[in-house]
Amino acid sequence: MVGTLTQTQSLVEQAKTLGIKFFLVSYTDLLGGTRAKLVPAAKIAAVEQDGAFFSSFASNLGLGPDAAEIAAIPDPSSLIQLPWEPTVGWVASDVFFEGKPFPAAPRMILGRVVDQCEAMGYTYKAGVEAEFFLLKKTEAGYVVADERDTAERPCYDQINLMRQFDLISTIVGYMEQLGWDPYQCDHEDANGQFELNWGYSDAKTTCDRHTFFKYMVKTLAEQRGLTATFMPKPFSHITGSGGHVHSSLWQGDTNSFDKGADAGGLSPVGYCFLGGVLAHAKGLTALFAPTVNSYRRLGASATTSGSTWTPRYISYGGNNRSHMLRIPEAGRFECRLIDGSANLYLALAGLLAAGLDGIEKETSPGARIDENLFARGAEFPNLETLPTNLFEALTMLKQNKLLMDTLGELGAKTFFEFKNKEWSGFCSIVTDWEMAQYINV
Repeated sequence: MVGTLTQTQSLVEQAKTLGIKFFLVSYTDLLGGTRAKLVPAAKIAAVEQDGAFFSSFASNLGLGPDAAEIAAIPDPSSLIQLPWEPTVGWVASDVFFEGKPFPAAPRMILGRVVDQCEAMGYTYKAGVEAEFFLLKKTEAGYVVADERDTAERPCYDQINLMRQFDLISTIVGYMEQLGWDPYQCDHEDANGQFELNWGYSDAKTTCDRHTFFKYMVKTLAEQRGLTATFMPKPFSHITGSGGHVHSSLWQGDTNSFDKGADAGGLSPVGYCFLGGVLAHAKGLTALFAPTVNSYRRLGASATTSGSTWTPRYISYGGNNRSHMLRIPEAGRFECRLIDGSANLYLALAGLLAAGLDGIEKETSPGARIDENLFARGAEFPNLETLPTNLFEALTMLKQNKLLMDTLGELGAKTFFEFKNKEWSGFCSIVTDWEMAQYINV
């Protein structure tokens, strides 16, 4: 029987109870990469106390080769026993450096904002819609794994879904064993694209589970000779992958977005939170869509299905998927800007910081728009547009004091170093499109 830890039991105790022989002591770096050491259960007591040590320069957290090691101290409440290898337990970690919490680690950044939220009397809960592609590698490059999955509008296609039943049912079964409460899975709008949904939780738990989910999906796909990717836009002609997040604030068992909600679906607190997210949208884009490829998804023209499903304007509406923010029902809203490449710890840290700022300043989101902005966006000249490339998004983030403070001095410095290098590398490459377009100039 696989399981997750209770907060009152040590890793040593759980290892004995669950038969765990090894622990993957894991942390997430600033680029969203998952790094780990494999620790025998016989040595986990010392690691639980003092941490697993990693070379700082190799950690992607902004430290140089002259720095001492970082220590990844596992959070016992995050432990997940690998369903396909029950002798191994995966555990998310908090990062320490020279005996102190390391401020530039993404999980620590989120933790600071969560602490601020709790000081204001709220618990932030979030759920994520994880979309991914199943591909296979050929001599010509990556292609959709299922060669029969070719329809122009494949969304919710039953036959294409059930051809991947073995993999999808296995993942869902594992999530059920782990107590994640999976409730729906479907074939998405692109060929080879799928989405699996599970229950929402507090923000840190959702981020930990999302990190493990990506690892689990990739591992199980590899076992079947496939490649699972959360890349936002692997193919130019079909829809990209989002990582839409649903948000709500709670006071005990009371949803503060639902209590006192109007016909539009949110309470005054909810609208102020939503207003804060809209007010900081341009800066948030660098955290929500953090790769060069993200803007292939956001800036795409219509795909073969007829729609990109991605926002272009800083706007909100009711149950309307043409907006950046959607209120599907009372008590929560969905952010559709976040994509599959986002480091969810950083994305939720930014989203929560912006929302809390909206509450403190009583920021109005303005009137909602009940129109299809994919078709009629140009008719609203006062609507601001989202950044159209990574460089523009980074510029907006750098100008946003709230979000820069949220990342912290070292976190922001390191994030920009990585992302500026990524942008420079992209700009230096001559593409096949350019050769075809300009060879006869």
